[in-house]
Amino acid sequence: MNYMGKDEFIEIYQRHITRRGADKLLDWLTKSDFFTAPASTRFHLAEEGGLCLHSVNVYKRLKTLMEREYPEGCPYSDEAVAVCGLLHDVCKANYYKQEMRNVKINGSWEQKPFYTVDEQIPYGHGEKSVFIIERFMRLKLDEAISIRYHMGGFAAVPGDYSMSKAFEQYPAAVLLHTADLMATYLDEQETRGQSFA
Repeated sequence: MNYMGKDEFIEIYQRHITRRGADKLLDWLTKSDFFTAPASTRFHLAEEGGLCLHSVNVYKRLKTLMEREYPEGCPYSDEAVAVCGLLHDVCKANYYKQEMRNVKINGSWEQKPFYTVDEQIPYGHGEKSVFIIERFMRLKLDEAISIRYHMGGFAAVPGDYSMSKAFEQYPAAVLLHTADLMATYLDEQETRGQSFA
């Protein structure tokens, strides 16, 4: 079965991500629930295949932002853009599970599926994505920092200025965070699964 965005994700991945270990990471993603998992429990793309589609949407937004920010030539390779855009949320693979609950519809109770979190590796969000990717292939420092801080303020630790420093020193981190916000709140909220990025 082809879930939303799976073929497109794999095509972009194989075209641009060619460093050593990339094939092993793609194999791990294929064996995990990455292509069938939701992007969230109830917010954006909380549906089967949502995580993959969100990853493609973020990649497209990031590519567009890079082209606009650097019209004379992007300092980041196509591979770096694909790594950051497609893989920023690999921490959500094997993260959700589906359960059933009773919901009242037209006066009668019906069983409906819903997603819950089943965290097996409590390692944070962006840092968990970096950890998983690094098990298979090496990240460049700007890629690792961008993925680590792609959640922006949601990833900030009170009293720690690391995120602020990361955004000052690594423009790619700012652009990935922006691409994630745009995909989540512009592409995925209004269209319920249809990307127009």
